[in-house]
Amino acid sequence: MVDGNAGSLGSKGVASMADESVERVDRESRPSPIDVHVGSRIRLRRTLLGMSQERLGEALGLTFQQVQKYERGVNRVGASRLFDLARVLDVPISFFFDDMPEPLAREYGGAAVRRAVGFSESQDSFDDDTLHRRETLELVRAYYRITDPSVRKRVFDLIKSLAPVDNPS
Repeated sequence: MVDGNAGSLGSKGVASMADESVERVDRESRPSPIDVHVGSRIRLRRTLLGMSQERLGEALGLTFQQVQKYERGVNRVGASRLFDLARVLDVPISFFFDDMPEPLAREYGGAAVRRAVGFSESQDSFDDDTLHRRETLELVRAYYRITDPSVRKRVFDLIKSLAPVDNPS
C-alpha cells in the first residue's frame, strides 16, 4: 500500500517550493546589505585619500570596473582581497565594518555577531548621509592638505566658531 502523499508533493508543496526558489534567486541577485556597506567604506576611504578607482585598481591588480563593483556591493570582497584593500588604503580590516547599523549586523551577521552586538556599547548613529557627501569628503581632504599644523588648527577653530552652538536640552 502506498501513502497518497508519499509519491507527490501535491500542488501546495510544489507552489511553496517554487516560491522559495524564486525568493532565493531574487536574494542571490541583489547585493547583500553587508557587501554594500563594505563597498561604501572602500569608496569612503579611497575618496578621502584622493585616489581614483583606476589607481586603486592598479595597486590591487584589478580593473577600475572591478573596483566599481566592489564599491557598489555588486561583487563580494573576499578575505584576501579585503586584506589587500586594507593594506593599500592604510586602514585596519575592521574599518570596513565600522559604523555598520546595528539592525544590519543583527539581521545579517552570524550567531556570534548577533550575540556580540548585544554586549557592545551603544553608539550614536547619523540619521543623515553627512559623512558620505562629496562636499564633506572634499572638505576633509582639503583640510588635511594644509601642511602647517598651526594654520590647520586656526582653520579648525574658525569652522567651529562659525557653526551654531549646540544647546543641550
